[in-house]
Amino acid sequence: MYNTRVKGRQILLENPVRDSRLKKERDAKVAVRKKDQERKKLGLIGKKEARERGVWKFDKKQARFDLFVPLHTLWMDYMSELLGLPPKPSTAPSSEAAAQAMPHASGMHPKLLKADFHGSLMTVSQSKNPCIVGISGIVIHETENAFKVITRENKVKLLPKQNQIFKFAVPLYSTLPPSHNVNTPFSVKTPFTAPPPPPMSTVLDQPYIEFELYGNQFRFRAADRAGRKFKHKETIEL
Repeated sequence: MYNTRVKGRQILLENPVRDSRLKKERDAKVAVRKKDQERKKLGLIGKKEARERGVWKFDKKQARFDLFVPLHTLWMDYMSELLGLPPKPSTAPSSEAAAQAMPHASGMHPKLLKADFHGSLMTVSQSKNPCIVGISGIVIHETENAFKVITRENKVKLLPKQNQIFKFAVPLYSTLPPSHNVNTPFSVKTPFTAPPPPPMSTVLDQPYIEFELYGNQFRFRAADRAGRKFKHKETIEL
């Protein structure tokens, strides 16, 4: 019996020391407290803290379309760099040249799925609620289930994503200056020089590519889409 069951084997003569349940709960609370302290040092706040501080409150006096046109211009520059759009020609391009300059949709779709749409010009194309069809505006806040836009009539509208089909446009040619480099940031003007008035032109005032966005399949936060893997699936909407 000794040779078959005991000889050459390691035998525990007592139970190993294990942490108690109370100690595990206490360590978990300490870890959560340290994580919250690190978030506060970095300036990161959660939904509840943001709601208490009034981060998402919008002053009605600032509900002006012209104030958010510069944000829309920055979004066009962001799309130009993200999609690698070609530079705009010096002369007005023909329809054939514009068709050749259009990038392949297969390479644009994965980037657009994970892109940020704050500053884009979003339009309701189809909806089960006919009252909101045709509403268009610059996206000033995107949540998991809705777009908040500012219209040309200086009105703030909350557009739910569920059961809606949206349209948005991307410039066909790059809006960045020819001397722009990815590794070189834009030059910041001094605050003592008065900046010129922002132009009221949007992406619709130049050659553009139009896409449709299905709200039922787009019900994710902007931060969650960046790390999410989407699969190509057939869908029937409305």
